[in-house]
Parts: sequence; structure tokens; C-alpha cells
Amino acid sequence: MLLRRALYRWQMIAVVVLPVWLAVGWAVFGGGGWGTLGLVIVVPVAFVVLGVVVLLTNVRPTVRHERALSWIDVGVLTAWQLAIIGTGFYGASATLFGVLAILLGIAAFWVAVWQLVTDGANRMKASMAEFERLAGQQQGGAASGASPGSTGRKPGPAGPGVRRPPFDDGGDDVIIIHETRD
Repeated sequence: MLLRRALYRWQMIAVVVLPVWLAVGWAVFGGGGWGTLGLVIVVPVAFVVLGVVVLLTNVRPTVRHERALSWIDVGVLTAWQLAIIGTGFYGASATLFGVLAILLGIAAFWVAVWQLVTDGANRMKASMAEFERLAGQQQGGAASGASPGSTGRKPGPAGPGVRRPPFDDGGDDVIIIHETRD
């Protein structure tokens, strides 16, 4: 859990640090020429893509609640960020690390979207199960006898003419004030 929480905090810092590292690495290890034009394009794109993935990751309710990434996030984001760091050294293997960083960036985006949808679906299932449980309790309470003002029929789950009592939360009185305007 400690590692997952540390990477949760690091990913927000990495949105700024990693694109800056690409520029600093170019100044230290790279050269001039046409590569500088590529750097002018790559740094803002890296900033935006890192920001979007962080946003998609932090929007998930489980991540916000736990303040920790999932293990899938840890694996994908760590590999992606290490590939970006490797690209920043601009040595003989910079092209390999650059291609790997692009592929892992695409994978990180889709993994974040997939986990967001899955987490939302799981929360919706839990909400619907709770709703159905409460509805079943309410129907079970109404089925024990005829409610005042009922039609005399046996209450059923959805029978016509069945009146159910309004929801009662335990005895709090409700005061209705009718407003008239002059």
C-alpha cells in the first residue's frame, strides 16, 4: 500500500517533471539541429498526455477513496515513466525508448479508461443492489397487512389498485406550510 500511495503522489509531480526532464536531457545529452524541433513538439504533447492519464486515474472513486493506485496502474505507469526517463538520455537507444514510451502512453491511456469504466460499473451495480434491497424491504413491510386507505385487496408487488403508505423514516413530523401571494 505504501508503494501504491507513493506512486499516487508521484504521478501528479511527474506531469511536470518528466517533460522538463526531456528538455533538460536534450540540453545535457542531446545535440542541436532538427531534433530541437521535435523536442518543441514532444514536450507539450508529453505534458498533455501525462495530465490526461493522471486525470483519468484520479477520477476513479476507488483511487480517490484509497488515495492509492491499483497494481495495474503501478505497473503500466512505472514502465511508461521509465521509458520517458530513458528517452531523456538521448543516447543510442533513445529511439527505442521513445517508441516504447509512445506505445506505453497509449496503453496507459486505455488502461485508465478501462479501469474508470469498470470501477463506475461496479459502483453502479452496488448502488442498484442496495436500491433493490431497500425496495424489497419496503415491499415486504407493506405485504404484512392492509394499509390504511387500501382497496381491501391483498397487496402484491405491482398489482393495480394497491396503495402503499408513504415512506416513513421513523416518526419525524412533517410540517407543511402553504404560501399564498397577494
